[in-house]
Amino acid sequence: MAKQEILLGDYIVNEKSFPYIIAEIGINHNGDLQIAKRLIDAANACFWNCVKFQKREPDIAVPDEQKNVMRDTPWGRITYLEYKKKVEFGEKEYDYIDKYCKDKPIAWTASPWDIPSLEFLLSYELPFLKIASAGNANWEMMKLACESGKPLLVSTGMSTLDELDETVAFLEKYSDGNYILLHTNSAYPTPASELNLRMIKTLRERYHCLVGYSGHEQDLEPTVVACALGAKVIERHVTLDHNMWGTDQAASLSVGAMAMLQGRMKEVLVMLGTGEKIITKKEEEVRVKLRGV
Repeated sequence: MAKQEILLGDYIVNEKSFPYIIAEIGINHNGDLQIAKRLIDAANACFWNCVKFQKREPDIAVPDEQKNVMRDTPWGRITYLEYKKKVEFGEKEYDYIDKYCKDKPIAWTASPWDIPSLEFLLSYELPFLKIASAGNANWEMMKLACESGKPLLVSTGMSTLDELDETVAFLEKYSDGNYILLHTNSAYPTPASELNLRMIKTLRERYHCLVGYSGHEQDLEPTVVACALGAKVIERHVTLDHNMWGTDQAASLSVGAMAMLQGRMKEVLVMLGTGEKIITKKEEEVRVKLRGV
């Protein structure tokens, strides 16, 4: 059975906890460590729990039919494979990120897109591993991730319920229930009409596990609604500027929006209350006035 309490670093995630908030830097740094540092600084200043990157070996992770597709980039017109190599951080950069985050301190992790990238990430003391929607049927990689003993956050985008049944059965077998499913729509940005946020409840009821939300929309409201619906982990892409180069920038939160999101999530949880019927202090005053008792 899925665990009902999971430790992400030193943060306890359960049905009563405030959502664990992840700033998905992904590849929005465009291969520039200074941009990555500024986004780490922003996440830390906004009191988010973690920053997350993506790790690939482009020769392995890029599909063969995409490798030689030409693309206009800040580095000129180059192949898609060359572009992916331009934005990929290596050991030098991740060693720096590891130390930089420890000095803040703020947690960091990454999504591996292939087995060598997973093995590389396991050389660091990460609080958890994130399995992206594109990788949640990569059984060999997922098995190695499970065997690491680290909690897994598994996105569910681009999957049917039958496929998710298979994924959850796999996680139950190999991860000892140490996982959280994240409702996701993998379109960047996701149209509001396709968010289907009620899937948060569906996942929780179908698999009896902790559920989170990885949002790719342009607004704050869907994430706040996801929080109200019971998402216990929130992941949003972040950017310094929506006009920067990159396919993920438009579906990302600016630094100002990052600062606003946590406050709105706290407000909505206060509004929801406990569900217990009580007479509030203000109501007591009105009751005396209108009922005399």
